[in-house]
Amino acid sequence: MSRAVLGLDTSNYTTSVALFDGADGRNVGKLLEVPEGGLGLRQSDALFQHVKRLPELVQQLADRENLNTVQAIGASTRPRAVEGSYMPCFLAGTSQAEALACVLKVPFFACSHQQGHLAAAAWSAGRLDLLDSPFLAWHLSGGTTELLYVEPEGCNVKARVIGGTSDISAGQLIDRAGLLLGLQFPAGKALDALYDQETKASSFKVKLQGLEFSLSGMENKVKAMVQGWEQPAAVARFTLDTVADVVVRATKQAQQDYPGLPVLCSGGVASNSRLRQAMSEQCGAIFAQPQYSTDNAMGVAILTHRALEKEELG
Repeated sequence: MSRAVLGLDTSNYTTSVALFDGADGRNVGKLLEVPEGGLGLRQSDALFQHVKRLPELVQQLADRENLNTVQAIGASTRPRAVEGSYMPCFLAGTSQAEALACVLKVPFFACSHQQGHLAAAAWSAGRLDLLDSPFLAWHLSGGTTELLYVEPEGCNVKARVIGGTSDISAGQLIDRAGLLLGLQFPAGKALDALYDQETKASSFKVKLQGLEFSLSGMENKVKAMVQGWEQPAAVARFTLDTVADVVVRATKQAQQDYPGLPVLCSGGVASNSRLRQAMSEQCGAIFAQPQYSTDNAMGVAILTHRALEKEELG
């Protein structure tokens, strides 16, 4: 790759490093190790794993690509691009990216984890043009279920929350359902695999207030199903159908409130096959390729490349 940039992302779930040259890229990443029966990690533990893994992942990328051409380095420095957004695990990627930029004498550019998700989703869907005009987006992950109004801001994007959950996220509901079923965290892929083993449709119509909804009551219903000895496949189908139903209804309402805007779906939960089918068919939603729905550094690298281009143009 000529004229490439490097991106680092150290989220609460995955360590990732990516190279991007303006058209093509490569991402390498590794899920953090969560003890069996656990629902995530303490920030100190996540930070420790990131610090240990980043050199290994950079080496993996260097074994496949020529890093001597790197012209800039970027990192996700916080969860969202809003005041007060902070999470210690992002210090790992930020500090190592800044150090590398200093040694290589190339510029460093910062973005948020959420902005990276949106850029990776748009690029992997073949719609990088979305970043240059307003659009609607879902950030659906283990810690976030936000419906966003997104508009361009320089070489990056500015996201404003217009809806989503008022309590636990869709990813938390899915992971907690998985824990109750004895599945390994994160449980999204395992529930997805169980889904088709149950043919009977089963979901709950979560109340929608404007564009906002609550999922905490669904956790109680899932617990009751497990305690009532419902089959794991039935629990998986209930959980995923319930999430898909309320996300679709909120999206349809947003499309009425903001007519004509495309809808982009990003975040790990957006890789769920049931959600992808429902949102694509009923809302015309645009999805990242599954490997770029989950946490990755590709979006960080894409935004770094855009920032470099803007700096050079003056």
